[in-house]
Amino acid sequence: MLTQTEYLAIAAQIDFPSNAWINGSYTPAISGETFSTLNPATGQEIGQISACDRADVDVAVDKARQAFEAGVWSKKHPSERKKVMIKFIKLIKRNEQELAVMEALESGKPIKDCVAIDVPETIDCIQWHAEAIDKIYDQISPSGDTSLGLIQREPIGVVACVLPWNFPMLMAAWKLGPALAAGNSVILKPAEQTSMTCLRLAQLAHEAGVPAGVINVLPGLGETCGKSLGLHQDIDAVSFTGSTEVGRLFLQYSAQSNLKRVVLECGGKNPCIVLDDAERLDEVAEHVVNAVFWNMGENCSSNSRLIVHSAIKQQLMGKVLEKTRDWITGDPMDPRNALGAMISQEHFSKVMAYIKGAQEQGAELILGGSAIKLEGELAQGLFIEPTIFDQVTPNMTIALEEVFGPVLAVMTVNSAAEAVALANDTCYGLHASLFTSNGRRAHNVARAIKAGTVSVNCYSEGDMSTPFGGYKQSGFGGRDNSLLAHDQYTETKTIWLDLSTESEAELD
Repeated sequence: MLTQTEYLAIAAQIDFPSNAWINGSYTPAISGETFSTLNPATGQEIGQISACDRADVDVAVDKARQAFEAGVWSKKHPSERKKVMIKFIKLIKRNEQELAVMEALESGKPIKDCVAIDVPETIDCIQWHAEAIDKIYDQISPSGDTSLGLIQREPIGVVACVLPWNFPMLMAAWKLGPALAAGNSVILKPAEQTSMTCLRLAQLAHEAGVPAGVINVLPGLGETCGKSLGLHQDIDAVSFTGSTEVGRLFLQYSAQSNLKRVVLECGGKNPCIVLDDAERLDEVAEHVVNAVFWNMGENCSSNSRLIVHSAIKQQLMGKVLEKTRDWITGDPMDPRNALGAMISQEHFSKVMAYIKGAQEQGAELILGGSAIKLEGELAQGLFIEPTIFDQVTPNMTIALEEVFGPVLAVMTVNSAAEAVALANDTCYGLHASLFTSNGRRAHNVARAIKAGTVSVNCYSEGDMSTPFGGYKQSGFGGRDNSLLAHDQYTETKTIWLDLSTESEAELD
C-alpha cells in the first residue's frame, strides 16, 4: 500500500481514456456526443466520455460478429486462447496501481479496497477462467455399441455484458473471463458513472493479443446504449448485473427481439442471522460490520438486515457499535479510510431518503444517520455516516427494499425458526450469513434459507470456484464464477453418429 501523496501523484499522470473501444482502437461516438464522468468525492469532472447509442452498437456488433465468424478467437485452439489471456493478466498486474487509482477516482471507492481487493480479484478471476480453458472436457453419451452421442460445447457467439457501477473492474472480469475463455466475441457496456477502467482493460487485452473485434467497450446511457444492446437482433446473449428493475427490461428486450439468452444477477436484501449459541462475538461483530459497510454498502450481497437472537442481542450490539467506529469515512485516496463517497448525487439523495423514512416509520436510530461534511476540495463530496437502526419491524421500508448504502437494519427474534422465516420474508434471495456453534443446526438452517449463497460463521461470497447468483428476484439464467459460468456463454450441441453395421465385412 502506498501513501495518499503517492496515489495522488499517480492520478496526476494518468491519461484517462474517454472514447469507446471498437474493433481494436479508441473511437469517438458516431454522434459526437459525450457525457461527464465525475469524482464523487469532490464533485469535480474527471473527463468527458463518448456517449454511444444505437449507431455505435450496430458498428460494434457488426465487428464482433465478423471476428466471431472469422474464427480469429472462436476457432483458436483452447491452449492458444489461454496463452493470450495469461499475457493479458500480466499486463493488468503491470498496470495495477494505475487501474486501482482510476477506479477509486471514478467510483468513490476507498483506494485500499481497490488495491487489496478489486484489482487482485480481477486478476484472479481472469486467470482462473484462462487456466480452465484447456481443462473442460466435452462428453460422450451412454449410447451403446451401434451409436455414438457426442455432447459438445460451442461458444454462443456475440455476448453483451452490461455492468454495474459498484465493482466496475471486477464485474467486467466476472463476465469477460468465462465469455472469452469459451471463444465468444464480447461487448462490454459499463455503467455511465464508471467507464474508464473497463476501457483500459480492453486496451490491455488488445495489447496482449486478443484480436480486434473480440472485445468492444461501449460507454453510454442505459436508456440508449443499454436498450439498443438488449434489442439488437444479432446479439446472442446478454449478461446483466444491476437492479431488478432494469433486469426486467432486458427480459422485455429479449422477447421483443430475437429471444436472446438473458442472464440476470440483480438486487438483494440479505440477512445476517446470529443465533443464541453463536461464539466469539468479537469476530461475529467484525463480520457483521464488514458485511453491511464494505464498499459503503453499495454491494448486492450486503447483509443489510441483522437478525439477532434476543438472548445475545445486547452483548453483540455493543461489539458492533465498537467495531463500526473503526470504519472511518473520508477521502477515498487516503488508504487510512475504510469508507468513501456515494457514487452520485442521485444515489446519495436516495440513501438519505431511506434514512429519513426509517426514522419517520419508528425505527430507533442508534448510530450515524447524517451526511458528512468534509473541508477543502472534499466539501462537495457525497459522504454518509455508517448508520444503524434498531427496533426495525418487517413492514418497514428499510427491511423490505435494497438501500444500497451504509445502513444496517437490526431485527430481533427468539428462535432459529423465527430467524429463518424472517430471512426468507423478502422478494430477493442472493446471499445470507449465519452464525451458530452447532454444526447440525448450521447445516439445517443454511438449507432452509432461500438464497444462492449462505456463508456460515463468516461473511463470504465463496471464491472463484463457487457459483454466485440468486433465487427469486435476485436473478436467474446462470451463475457467475466457477465452471458453471462457462455454461451461460456456450451452446450445447449433440452430434449423433450411427455406427451400426450390415455385415462383419464392414469391420475389415
